[in-house]
Amino acid sequence: MSPDRPQLLVERDEEYATLTLNRPEKRNALSVQLRDEISDALDDLATDPALKVVVITGVGAVFSAGFDLSEFDRAAEDDAFGRKLWESSDRYHETVLHFPLPTVAAINGPALAGGFDLAVLCDLRIASSTARFSHPERTFADVVYGPLHDLVGGAVARELAIGGRELTADEALAVQLVGEVVPPDALMDTARAVAVRIAAAPRDALMRTKAKALSRAGNALGTRTLDL
Repeated sequence: MSPDRPQLLVERDEEYATLTLNRPEKRNALSVQLRDEISDALDDLATDPALKVVVITGVGAVFSAGFDLSEFDRAAEDDAFGRKLWESSDRYHETVLHFPLPTVAAINGPALAGGFDLAVLCDLRIASSTARFSHPERTFADVVYGPLHDLVGGAVARELAIGGRELTADEALAVQLVGEVVPPDALMDTARAVAVRIAAAPRDALMRTKAKALSRAGNALGTRTLDL
């Protein structure tokens, strides 16, 4: 894929939008470009008075394998790119987490490392039966812990972030990490139905409820990636 080709697909359907990670050849790894495209798209959508909800999913068999590790090799040799990498990461995490309207992750396959984080940063999660969740980066890097802890509590979060536990889709449902598990071919129809159900509420009420959820979670604006 050309570096100039969009790595994110954006579709609108009246009151909701769908963002689709589009790097199947890289297992939808979250490159600087893809993170910036997600941040840009969400910033734009946040100002749309007709929008009420955003669905995030991936192309192919993997939701996201996490950050693009090849970029860390480049960052080790290029200080300017290294600064860009972390600035992109900080902006992306803050933009997804603090998006003012509800977000739904339609998890079409494995959600690993930063891909797991992306699912967790969303408000609701629907998983394909092919999904699985883990933090393989725990063996060489910090894990984004706070938003995961907010969802599943300290015991399960520590098993995942420290103990290396992996979850199947059904196990994720059992610990309430996801709200529903469906067959792969039913995932997007289910996600759209959830989006329509959310959109039945007034936009201003959705924004107030989202703000309350963020306040309760305690993840402050301006928190850097590695401090989450």
